[in-house]
Amino acid sequence: MPEFIVRVGTPDGEIVERTVQASSARAAQEELQRQGMHVFEARRGVFAWRDLFPRGKRVISTERFLLFNQELLALVKAGLPIIQSFDIMLERQKDARFREVLAEIREKIKSGVALSDAFSSYGDMFPPIYSTSLRAGERSGDLEGVLRRFLRYQKIIVNLRKRVVGALIYPAVLIALSICMIVIMLTKVIPKFIEFFAGFGAELPPVTRFAIAATSLLNDHFWIIAATFIIVAVSLRKWISSTGRMTWDRIKLRIPMVGGILHRFAIMQFTQSLGTLLSGGTPMVPAIEISSQSVTNQDISAKIFSVVQNVREGEPLWRSLEGTGAISDLAVEMIKVGESTGALTEMLNNVSEFYDEEIEARLSRLVAAIEPIILVVMGIVIAVLLYAFYLPLFQLSTVGQQ
Repeated sequence: MPEFIVRVGTPDGEIVERTVQASSARAAQEELQRQGMHVFEARRGVFAWRDLFPRGKRVISTERFLLFNQELLALVKAGLPIIQSFDIMLERQKDARFREVLAEIREKIKSGVALSDAFSSYGDMFPPIYSTSLRAGERSGDLEGVLRRFLRYQKIIVNLRKRVVGALIYPAVLIALSICMIVIMLTKVIPKFIEFFAGFGAELPPVTRFAIAATSLLNDHFWIIAATFIIVAVSLRKWISSTGRMTWDRIKLRIPMVGGILHRFAIMQFTQSLGTLLSGGTPMVPAIEISSQSVTNQDISAKIFSVVQNVREGEPLWRSLEGTGAISDLAVEMIKVGESTGALTEMLNNVSEFYDEEIEARLSRLVAAIEPIILVVMGIVIAVLLYAFYLPLFQLSTVGQQ
């Protein structure tokens, strides 16, 4: 597992560097934050070639975790004790990795560990909002209500992700087919034209010579180009998963059309998780800290987390968020109304529902715009290739007629 060097502030006021083994820089930061430290920065430590290969990390899929919580809610609602509920779910669980984790959690609960602490001990395997929600339910005695609100939150996030993936399947297939068609033309079709032109020894147009040079480069160095592309892709992925995550997330927000959707998705994640935590009885400051971690875009997550100290000192949430520039004016105004009327939870839910609908509308417009753009680009590329290799044929036929 990769090593990260994290610069932190200890509860005693000292600033030190700690070395942490984690799957990503964010996981390393969250690990030290759970230990009560303030994280300033995290950077990659010593690089090992084994870090380029997957490491069999136990990951629980969102859909499987959602099903688990639906079953747990039904059993808790029926009045069964937690231990007996876990026994029933262990018998029904088919995923070996998840069954192993549930068995470990059951043993911890049996030994006296709280349900929330048992889940939080697994770090980023489970979302931070989950263990915090469970802790609020344990303190208030309303575990059933907390599970119901978490399920509602999880379903909203899962359904939105499914709509995004479903909307992007067709453009992705179209792009893949376009690339395959161009590669086939460059490696199989065009070389036949090159052999044909070589027999005439005539002067070729510049566009044809350029196309021939590109085709020859691709055919003569195909494996070198492919290996270079793979190395660059893997290196870029490792950089994004470690020190470059913040920069990459900031770049994504500046992409035309896509950036607006990602920004709204981050706002929806924050308002939905914050509303879920507050409605479950979690105090404001811990709720903001956990909600900021639920935002997948690290740039916006860091800006939201920066308001914690201001809120702790008594500043209204809406004013603190307004100063970050990460939250839209509409969301800030609705949060302001919610704070002033004492209906902050309901207003946060309204904000998340509004952005859920807007994301879907913008996503539909994006897909509708991408499809013709891909077709036009593909048509232009193919037209240029055809023009480059049919133009000499027209010139030769003209010379033959004269």
